[in-house]
Amino acid sequence: MALINDGSTISLRTGKWIFDVFLNFRGEDTRHRFLRLLYDALVEKKISTFKDDKVLERGKPIPPELLKAIEGSRFSVVIFSKNYASSSWCLDELTKIVDCRREKKGHTIFPVFYDVEPTEVRKQKGCFGEAFAKHEEVFKENLEKLKRWRAALIEVANISGWVIPKG
Repeated sequence: MALINDGSTISLRTGKWIFDVFLNFRGEDTRHRFLRLLYDALVEKKISTFKDDKVLERGKPIPPELLKAIEGSRFSVVIFSKNYASSSWCLDELTKIVDCRREKKGHTIFPVFYDVEPTEVRKQKGCFGEAFAKHEEVFKENLEKLKRWRAALIEVANISGWVIPKG
């Protein structure tokens, strides 16, 4: 049994994987240029790809269909960008992706560093450090969440990926 994304909902289908690829990204940084090109290239190659195009409401939890899409994807492409760490949604998705990598055999993560260096992500310096300083204020009652986000960033930033300068 699997899920199919028709752009507005996800429905069930049979098979081991729902999608070949789940794209994890910060929309404001990548949606209109890099992400569009990547998504179009994957679809052109007939690679079943999940990309959430909805503008997410602040303060709301990740919808269950997004979590199901992550769980049902064979690969996750994580696109780190300047504002990535400022999004608690991106970071929550990232921790779910890392959990799937640990729990499911065959789930592979491919990091892309778009206009950021892997060390910036790994060490949470620069814009990643600034974002975490803000998160520490907002989530001071939930330090475990911050710890999981930091660990997920370190784990994925230690995977060999692609560094892509902006433009």
